[in-house]
Formats: sequence, structure tokens, C-alpha cells
Amino acid sequence: MAPDSARRAQLRTGLAHARDTVAAACREAGREPASVRLVVVTKNFPAADAAALVEAGQVDIGENRDQEAAAKAAELEGLGLEPVWHFVGQLQRNKARSVAGYAHWVHSVDRPRLADALDAAATARGRTLNALIQVNLDGGASRGGVAVDELTALAERVAAADSLRLRGVMAVAPLDWDPAEAFALLAECSQTVRAVEPDATEISAGMSGDFAAAVAAGATMVRLGRNVLGEREAMA
Repeated sequence: MAPDSARRAQLRTGLAHARDTVAAACREAGREPASVRLVVVTKNFPAADAAALVEAGQVDIGENRDQEAAAKAAELEGLGLEPVWHFVGQLQRNKARSVAGYAHWVHSVDRPRLADALDAAATARGRTLNALIQVNLDGGASRGGVAVDELTALAERVAAADSLRLRGVMAVAPLDWDPAEAFALLAECSQTVRAVEPDATEISAGMSGDFAAAVAAGATMVRLGRNVLGEREAMA
């Protein structure tokens, strides 16, 4: 069901505000606003909202669960809409085949067996996936990501894959860390990956509460959800 006119207006307002705040964070950091890509994460919101955002000019749409993402991608394709899909959540290896069918970017490559599964699935579909390596900045078990000291080996594995293009790094700031400290470490991790693949310059960092710190530390992508979609009741 398409959103009503009030919801469309709400989404357009939220999108404009998010773009303005990201641009302001860029200017505060002495950066050009065009240097940071806004990925709007529509998890738990209906495909109609994602479609309305695309129709409003939003190119990059993020999701973190395959079942929801695959259904939304199919629905938007049926409407003739072709956003750039970013898979940003933890990914089980048995979902690699599905994700490789619709995603353009996978932000959460964090282990060799997952990289191999995505590579095989993308090859079978005749596609190339943009891959970001997710880094576990504090070594905690609560979030995914490769350990910092294992980053080079995984970067080499991804760079060698036939159907993966190593594009950079991603991380979520640990809850008990100063975001500036977390994203400074991620910037160092970016340099580690660029030693393997010089073109892997993307840094996916920053969400609704900490994106300004991420931008200040060099993020090239920020992943925002509620800033655009609001706090209304999410889909079941």
C-alpha cells in the first residue's frame, strides 16, 4: 500500500533535514558535503516508505535483514524503481546467495568463509558486489566484525575474490566508547586496508546518534534511519 500524502510529506521533510544535517557536519569538519553518501536505513519500515524515498530522489537504501531486504528489493523492482541497495547488517553465510541477488554493497563482510560464499554467489549470478570489511573495534562479542589484528588477512582474501570489489571498511562505535575515539581507530583500519587495495577508500561509519563524529573522522558513508523515517510504529 502506498503511503498517504501526509506520510510522503513527512518522509520528504525528514530526508531534507537529514541531508542538511549531514552537510552541516561536513562543513564543520572542513569537508565538501558531496564527499559523504547518505544511506537511509529502512529496516522495520514498509517497502512503500522506501519507494517514496526513492521517488523523492534518495539513491542509497540500506537494510540489515535479508528476508525483509529481499522482499523490498523485489517490490521496488516491480514498481520500476532501482535504488542502490546496501546490506548493512550481520550476515549468515547461508544468506549469501540471496543477498548477492539484489545488494550492490555489503557493509558487513567479517570473515573469510562469508567472503568466499558471497564471491561464489555473485559469480553464479554474474554480478560484482562492492564489499566493505566490518571491523570489531573493541573485540567485544556483542557485535560482528573482524578483529583489528586480523584485518589485513581478510582484506587480502576479499581483494583476491573474483566477484567482490574491496571498497573499504565499516564499523559500529562500541557503546561505551567515545565515538571520536572509535572512528579515529576505524580511520587507521582504513589505512590498513588501503595498503592492500589503494582504491578501498570508503569508510561506512556513523548512525543517528554519532554521525557528526564519524564525518569529522573521515567517514564517506553515514547510515541514518530515524532521522529520516521518524519514530512512528514500525512494521511487524
